[in-house]
Amino acid sequence: MIDFTNLTTHELGKYFDYSVLPKQTTEADIRNGCRTAVKYNCKAFCYSSAEWTPIVKEELEGTDLQIGAAIGFPFGQQSSAVKAFETAEAVRLGATVLDNCMNVGDLLDKKYDKVLQEFKDYVDAAEGVETKMILETCYLNDEQIATACKLIAEAGIGWAKTSSGQYEGPTLEQVLVMVDTLKDTDAKVKVAGVKFPRPQNAYAFLMAGAELIGTRAAPEIIDAFETVRSIGMLGTR
Repeated sequence: MIDFTNLTTHELGKYFDYSVLPKQTTEADIRNGCRTAVKYNCKAFCYSSAEWTPIVKEELEGTDLQIGAAIGFPFGQQSSAVKAFETAEAVRLGATVLDNCMNVGDLLDKKYDKVLQEFKDYVDAAEGVETKMILETCYLNDEQIATACKLIAEAGIGWAKTSSGQYEGPTLEQVLVMVDTLKDTDAKVKVAGVKFPRPQNAYAFLMAGAELIGTRAAPEIIDAFETVRSIGMLGTR
């Protein structure tokens, strides 16, 4: 668990990926989002299509922020070959971290060999770039969540991510299932789809063992850090 006791607000930013994922996104939205991510010292700026990668790369030049392209967004229903091509294209354009959407239907149908092979194809196409896989936990039960996490770890994907943020977010119990399933593996847990009130919920997820929050509300949550800490939720200085 993260030790919040002496963490500065600037350091806190590295536990957040800032995202701009609205339905109608303009270049100005992307550029402004990048600048917000830099201001809050986030780990990455995430966006919905590899199309924006050159612009994000330009905006983040000279910073340590990751360039975070989404793959198969938001439904995950594309074929494995299409997702692999999209992954390779994002990497070619300069993406340095990737958030891929799992085919939920395949998991629900218990096509585990197919799911695992798609995960492996994704890792191969990423060519060493950091990888994440979105589960969409709102459509899964605890057993299915655990199974997906095991397949993620087996495929060598770096992160299991709860949600795309386009549907319902995860419960605390679901995140605990993910953390417990992955505790003896190299994979980590990222939470997206944080519900209102977002600051309290986001910090609860981090205290539960998640190591990264992906959200368009990153500024709101980070700005609330001292207030949340002042009531003893995160410990006091």
